[in-house]
Order: sequence, then structure tokens, then C-alpha cells
Amino acid sequence: GFLIPYFIMLIAEGMPLLYLELAVGQRMRKGSIGAWKIISPYLCGVGVASVVVSFFLSMYYNVINAWAFWYLFHSFQDPLPWATCPLNSNRTGYEEECETTSSTQYFWYRQTLNISPSLEASGGVQWEQALCLTLAWLVVYLCILRGTESTGKLEQLSNPKAWISAATQIFFSLGLGFGSLIAFASYNEPSNNCERHAIIVSLINSATSIFASIVTFSIYGFKATFNYESCLNKVILLLMNTFDLEEGSLTADNLSEMKDYLMATHPQEYAHLSPQLKNCSLEAELDTAVQGTGLAFIVYSEAIKNMEVPQLYSVLYFIMLLMLGIGSMLGNTAAILTPLTDSRTIATRFSKEVISGAVCFINCVIGLIFTMEAGSYWFDIFNDYAATLSLLLIVLVETIAVCYIYGIRRFEKDLYTMTGRKPNWYWKLMWAFASPLLIISLFIFYLSDYILTGTLQYQAWDATQGQLVTKDYPGYALAMIGLLVASSTTCIPLGALVTFIRKRLKRES
Repeated sequence: GFLIPYFIMLIAEGMPLLYLELAVGQRMRKGSIGAWKIISPYLCGVGVASVVVSFFLSMYYNVINAWAFWYLFHSFQDPLPWATCPLNSNRTGYEEECETTSSTQYFWYRQTLNISPSLEASGGVQWEQALCLTLAWLVVYLCILRGTESTGKLEQLSNPKAWISAATQIFFSLGLGFGSLIAFASYNEPSNNCERHAIIVSLINSATSIFASIVTFSIYGFKATFNYESCLNKVILLLMNTFDLEEGSLTADNLSEMKDYLMATHPQEYAHLSPQLKNCSLEAELDTAVQGTGLAFIVYSEAIKNMEVPQLYSVLYFIMLLMLGIGSMLGNTAAILTPLTDSRTIATRFSKEVISGAVCFINCVIGLIFTMEAGSYWFDIFNDYAATLSLLLIVLVETIAVCYIYGIRRFEKDLYTMTGRKPNWYWKLMWAFASPLLIISLFIFYLSDYILTGTLQYQAWDATQGQLVTKDYPGYALAMIGLLVASSTTCIPLGALVTFIRKRLKRES
């Protein structure tokens, strides 16, 4: 059910908007703020909005690299620390929280995040995670310095969330709307064939995403089946011990019938035992699959611990994760740094190294919020609300600006001047009609979905149950969500308003 919206978004949004941003950057030879300012002075807010979104993304995204460093450092132990549950303080059994969940989830929620039971219980900064975050930002800064030296089902189709998720996946994986593509493309040769690069990058990106999803869902299935069978075995063992049943008389196939029989023949004993009997369901296990950041750290570590020589595969996996994460961070920081270094006021006073260092330091200090006991909940807030709505608005304004303000014919001539080729009917149709209409539809879906949802909620870790529970966001969290969305989206109209006032004042003077 997800693949159909995904491919539609790839064809109607991903490839056309990737080509558009690469072409704009290559033609204007500026970062996001400067490029849109050349197209129209009233569009300076578009570039500022992209920088703000990239700044928010950099603030929390590098925490993933910090967690990857944490897991990498623990990958050299034998056995892996998430392979089994740790002993309790009395050394008479396993930790109770770990026994109610799994060893991989316990290592993630308790030993990595040391997560609090709710957003209100903020707790203190975890110094191990703070050190890993500092290391992650140090690596990003060193890479920047090096760079400056050498340049489900069919009914899901009617669900707006499936389309929003598909669009979000396309936007994030290709980097649309962040300004990083425009920043990188500004360094291209004017004659560079950005159309070919847009097609190749889009297709390779989607192919690797689909391949990764096959591996991911295979691990999902394995983990869900394993948990389901473990649940059944625990229930069978409990019933056999309680009612003194013969070995082999109770199996997974006849469990339901035997439950009914025992309930009828031993009503009091069964009623007393009933709270301890879990309702084992394979569908429930699949429905409660790990999402978001937990995917990389819980599900994959579950698979790794069952491999031969797990330490080797763990080291290789988390090094790969770090390479991907640091690469993404370089793109995010480039989207911030390029407009800053384009500014004559800043560039004449400070060197690139100082500007880069200041951006990394500020992000690192603010990022310490995500290393607190409630940091994971703040991470989810930024991850869910800091970019999605803003990106939809940014790319909508970009397409309208190029097609109807700058002019699609003028843009077509620019592309011909640069590459010697004019864009064909597909690109022009997508830019002028299909992409804007689809973005507007997604924008409406997004707003209506949250209006119909009512109070925004989040998933909190319940240590006693060993699972995530749904809770309502407190008032200050809702205010923060509103501030995150408004701080980037309002840049566009405010930029136009400031430009209009400046021009008006110049005329009057």
C-alpha cells in the first residue's frame, strides 16, 4: 500500500523538484538565500526558511550519530551487551524491566537513553551520550574543514498519512527544500548536465530505499514471529505447571481449545491465573513494530545478535550507519554555511573555519537537550514537526516562483544556455501543474489529519509494562511544536513583507 504513493511521489515530486533545485543552484551560483533573491527579492524568505529548517534538522539529527558511536563502542564486547538481559543487583535473576520486554529494547531504552517515563520528567543530561554527541560534532567539523580545503494494503491509498509519509520519505531522502541541493549545485560547472544527475540520483536513491525496506521487513517478520512463539511457549509452560498437564498435551495448535476447556473445568483457578496469561497475536506483534530511530538500533541489533561473529557485523553496520549519518550532516550544515559565507558582511569579518566552528558549537550545545532522560521525546517532536509542513510550503513556493514569477520559458532558456538542452514536456508539466497541485493536496491532507486527530500524542516508555504507551503532549510541548512550525513557515511572508517595506521607504526617501 505504501509503494504506490511512494512511486507517484517519486515521479511527480522527487525527480522534478530535484532537477529544479539543482538547476536553480547551478544557474544562480548562490546558496539558498542568494539564489531565490535573484529570482525575486520578495522570495528571500524562502532561502531563510530553508536555512531555519536545516538548522533544526542539524540540531537533532547528529544525535543519531551520537547513538551510533555509542553502539559502535559497545560492539567490541563479547557477548554483545544487548544479546542478553543483565543480572539484577542481587545477582539472583535478570533485571525485571528487561524480562518484561527484550534485551535489545532494554539496552536501547534503559542503557542507551535511560529514558524517563514521560516528557514532564525531564531528568538530567546523560554524560555518556553528551560525550558521544560532542564526538559526532567534532567529526562533522573536521569533515567540513577537509571539505573547505578541497572543494500494506490497497485501502491504505485512501489514507492521507500514507501519502504524507511517502512525500516525507522522498523529501528527506533526496534533501528537497533544505537548501543543501542548491548549495552543492552552486559549485557545479555551468555546463553540468543536472537533468541526468537528477534522474540517476532519484532512481539510485529509490532502489537502495526499496532494497533496504526488503531487508527491514524481513527482520520485522523474524522478530515478530520470534516474539509470538516466545509468548506462546510462556503461556503453554504456565498452564502446564499450574494445571499439572501431561507433557505434549498442550501445543500452539490446540492452545485456544485447551484454554476454553480449562476455563470450563477449573473456573476459579483459571480466573486467578488469567491476569498472567498474555494474549499472543502475530498481527499485534507486526502492528507494534518499532518505528523511527528505534528501527536502526533495536530491530537491526536484534538481527545482528543472532549472526555468527556478531561483533564483526555490529562494527560494520554501525560504521556504515555513521558514514550515512555524517554524510547527511555535511549536507545539512552546507545548507546553513553556504548562505552565511555568501554574505559579504559575515564573510569579510570571519573565516570559513570560524563560521563553521560557531555553527557546529551552537548546534552541539543546543543538542544536549536530546541527551537528557526525556531527550528522546524532544527528538521525536523535532523529527515529526520541525520540517514536514515547512518543507511542503517551501517546495510549493519554489515551484510557483520558478514557473510563474521567474517564468518557465525564461527558466527553459537558462537551461538551454547552460546545458544545450531544453527540458521536455514531462519536466514542464510536472513543474507547472502536477507538482504544485499534489503539494497543495498534501498540505490540505496534513492539516486536516491533525485537526481531526485532536490532541497531539506521543509514545512514552513504560518500564513496568516493558512497552510504549500513548500519552498526551503537555501544554508547553504543544507550544514548542507551534513555534517550530511557525519559525520556518513565517519566514516566507515576513521576507516578502520586509522587502516591500524597504522598497517603499526607498521610494519615499
